[in-house]
Amino acid sequence: MGMADGERVQWLRLARTPNVGPVTFAQLVARFGSATAAIAEVPRLARRGGGEPPKVPHEDAVLRELEVLAELGGSIIVSADTRYPRGLKALDAPPPVIAVLGRTELLEREMIAMVGARNASALGRKFAQNLASDLAAAGLVVVSGMARGIDTAAHEGALVAGTCAVVAGGVDVVYPPENERLYQRLKVEGVIVSEMPPGEQPQARHFPRRNRIISGLARGVIVVEAAEGSGSLITARFALEQNREVFAVPGSPLDPRAKGTNRLLREGAILTECAGDVLAVLKPMLGRGFTETPGETMPAAAVDEAETDRVRNIVSEALGPAPVRVDELIRLCGASAAAVLAVLLELELAGKLARHPGNEVSWSA
Repeated sequence: MGMADGERVQWLRLARTPNVGPVTFAQLVARFGSATAAIAEVPRLARRGGGEPPKVPHEDAVLRELEVLAELGGSIIVSADTRYPRGLKALDAPPPVIAVLGRTELLEREMIAMVGARNASALGRKFAQNLASDLAAAGLVVVSGMARGIDTAAHEGALVAGTCAVVAGGVDVVYPPENERLYQRLKVEGVIVSEMPPGEQPQARHFPRRNRIISGLARGVIVVEAAEGSGSLITARFALEQNREVFAVPGSPLDPRAKGTNRLLREGAILTECAGDVLAVLKPMLGRGFTETPGETMPAAAVDEAETDRVRNIVSEALGPAPVRVDELIRLCGASAAAVLAVLLELELAGKLARHPGNEVSWSA
């Protein structure tokens, strides 16, 4: 799979280390050359950031995680594996590891995401199920989040031909509980994906990460019903940041569940009334590579720590409780990108920095 077993264990240890998200993981590996070398440097970098070093999981803990997944019939795919999904590979800072359960070969096929309201209308659920069935029959794997409402309808419509559920907890955790029957079918007929270890219960902070994977796997995201401020609109925002297509189903102006989708249409989303509307846009790009997502990158060259020390106070003063884009922060600080990114990495390892969608950062709450 392109990585020795020993380094795979270290990769998983680093990915499970507190304060190490996808961006920090990618920067650490790029800077130090391997997960093994990065783990050795984490304590020093966290202290440079002014905090206590995060606790790196012991090898026994990650080996047990691998054993539990194997007992479930699942496995870990790391971002260096050849079988890692192409859509996620193209993201700037892809999830370093994903746990998978079920028909993993579905991850090699072209995907379309479908999301929407949990309290969906009966007509919305019926439309989502029929649309998912038609898209799956056309050869696309339908990916959604296994939530109640539109997500459930999308999975049910596509089960026979192929569907992928990205969950916010472990791949062995059924959430919501009423989807137990759907979950059991997904394990056999579909594929379940998670960034979390097995046994992890879904938490509010996990859902944006789940939504990022939903949009990242797919060529585009279809929003069927979504109120303003809903998680479905977060998924649509991720799709735009990832250079994916955004489709929206129009709804009645009198229905609050149509407010979000109608706004997406005003902002340029593709009006969707049937599978043909989606396929007409996607067909020219199917079978081609994904456009890589632009974002912050850490050069593999060694970081000048003297320069990092010089700009640390400047970066700290420029940060605040409100999120700011990293490229804007670099401009405000008037320092090299490498030095600013190195300071941000140290602050995150120290637990002082929070990362937000849209390549934004702020002081940790």
